[in-house]
Amino acid sequence: MNQPRQPRALFYPFHLSHPDTLTRLLARFATVHFRDFMALQLTPMSGVTAFQDRMGMSFPELIASGRLVQGYDVSGPLRPAVAAAVDRDLQDPLWRQLFHAALCRNRRLQRGLFEPSHSLRIGDSLVPGPAALLRLMDDSFRSQSYDLTQVRRLCRNNLTLEEGYCFEYGLALVKTSASLVYTQTLASTHQLQPVTDSPAHFALYAQSCDRESWPNINHLLVRTGY
Repeated sequence: MNQPRQPRALFYPFHLSHPDTLTRLLARFATVHFRDFMALQLTPMSGVTAFQDRMGMSFPELIASGRLVQGYDVSGPLRPAVAAAVDRDLQDPLWRQLFHAALCRNRRLQRGLFEPSHSLRIGDSLVPGPAALLRLMDDSFRSQSYDLTQVRRLCRNNLTLEEGYCFEYGLALVKTSASLVYTQTLASTHQLQPVTDSPAHFALYAQSCDRESWPNINHLLVRTGY
């Protein structure tokens, strides 16, 4: 009698995990799969520089054994199907509510989008990180209408300070949504099970799955002590 295949995990939404999370994933799944850093290109004249670090740099023995798989590309321009799904996230009031609550309270999501300890370029101004983040937490952003077209329109030089904040919030929405849409795409294409140790991203992905009628396989590892 054939034994059922052990499930294979796709870690999301980040391209790296804490070593303790990786250990727990390896105890539960046959293989653990990682994307590369997501460097989106919103317009032909703009883009994000990709980080070259990968999990395999710290765990070459897991790469050699085949238990850690990496190199899934999620960079470059958004394909039409991905862009359409991102717009549906941005226009979903419940998804937006979950995102804004996480932006206000979840340091892990904050650090994945900004570096609050450093100054941020907002429009043509350099703003201290804590002050910029506090402004982006304003509830007016939660109810402000956003779509990809609007964010792309703001992706330019010579923005005012207020336009700069609108762009940063919109870009944070797009990056978060795109990372989750790519999660579903990779999981479906490669028959992987999405797993995260970020409760905020778990809730956002669950909402997208419910709305889009995607498969609702979605695992959360709760971090304790690390």
